[in-house]
Amino acid sequence: MGSAALGGAAPARAGLAPKNGVLGSTFKPCGGFMLKTTPKVGRSSVCVRASIASSPQKQYSAKTPAVKSGEEVRIAVLGASGYTGAEIVRLLANHPQFRITVMTADRKAGEQFGSVFPHLITQDLPNLVAIKDADFSDVDAVFCCLPHGTTQEIIKGLPQQLKIVDLSADFRLRDINEYAEWYGHAHRAPELQEEAVYGLTEVLRDEIRNARLVANPGCYPTSIQLPLVPLIKAKLIKLSNIIIDAKSGVTGAGRGAKEANLYTEIAEGIHAYGIKGHRHVPEVEQGLSEAAQSKVTISFTPNLICMKRGMQSTMFVEMAPGVTVSDLYQHLKSTYEGEEFVKLLNDSNVPHTRHVVGSNYCFMNVFEDRIPGRAIIISVIDNLVKGASGQAVQNLNLMMGLPENMGLQYQPLFP
Repeated sequence: MGSAALGGAAPARAGLAPKNGVLGSTFKPCGGFMLKTTPKVGRSSVCVRASIASSPQKQYSAKTPAVKSGEEVRIAVLGASGYTGAEIVRLLANHPQFRITVMTADRKAGEQFGSVFPHLITQDLPNLVAIKDADFSDVDAVFCCLPHGTTQEIIKGLPQQLKIVDLSADFRLRDINEYAEWYGHAHRAPELQEEAVYGLTEVLRDEIRNARLVANPGCYPTSIQLPLVPLIKAKLIKLSNIIIDAKSGVTGAGRGAKEANLYTEIAEGIHAYGIKGHRHVPEVEQGLSEAAQSKVTISFTPNLICMKRGMQSTMFVEMAPGVTVSDLYQHLKSTYEGEEFVKLLNDSNVPHTRHVVGSNYCFMNVFEDRIPGRAIIISVIDNLVKGASGQAVQNLNLMMGLPENMGLQYQPLFP
């Protein structure tokens, strides 16, 4: 979750204002802030590692050729003081072509990133700035890690040529009326929602490749849809009586200070929440319904468990007539056989969260239920990587025409 808090609306204005004592920075209104952009200049500047240097803006559109091998892509991380922002920075430390040039965090503006996240103090990064002071003239692509409900107006005000991966829920639901119902306010950028592509990489790869704006999936929906979408498309499971019990590490609740997340509140226990109305429900049902080409309703219970990161979704499904557990297994095997980050485990091996920590992997397996005709599917991910920042990097790689696994070949950390 990002740290920026939006203020009240400011009067719209645009014009030239001094930048470092020189006229030439254009300010454009954005959700009550004035975002600063600099007109293109006719020469390239010297590249300075992780500094905000003035250089010509590259034009990346859906029709733009892929980024060449070795060509630098300049990155802005909005909401960099949250967990997903920090994970973006950690992952990009080993990315050969993505370089961070802008980092925002309103409440931490002016601070060095290493003082906010000391485990990343070795990285050469720009200081954090408030989003109203961010200069996007030296940016090609954006990871937006801001809180839900704040992203729509911010993205609406960004330069049109930027490629954007939004890690919030603001563009995940295609139906803006359904968004208003679940998130409690009208969608503030319906015209952008029309162009947003849902970013479940292994399922919607071709659409993502040609997108300008990608809505990165939520963590629960990622762990649930990866196994269920292929099975529903193949009509191997029934659409009724899908029951999902999911458990997440505490980082899934974000970095903000909340009483419910204090150590004494969560230690030595497991806590069900959002039992009747978790906001990931419509996102999951949207994906499953599209796979089925008819309405799918699920029974979903999320649980907070006392661990830092990791997610397990256990899905109870009823198989179609004549279908066996072996059929489910073989279909998932053929679906994901060539995929680097989705792995179907062998035989009766049970997926465990500890075996994916720090990685972009999703491990899954299928088991026979004691009740005839039913199966149990278990999938595990790191909620901060495959469930958020890792999938975001995977998506931006695709959008830029780069190898999908670039910067993501971290092996799980165990023990």
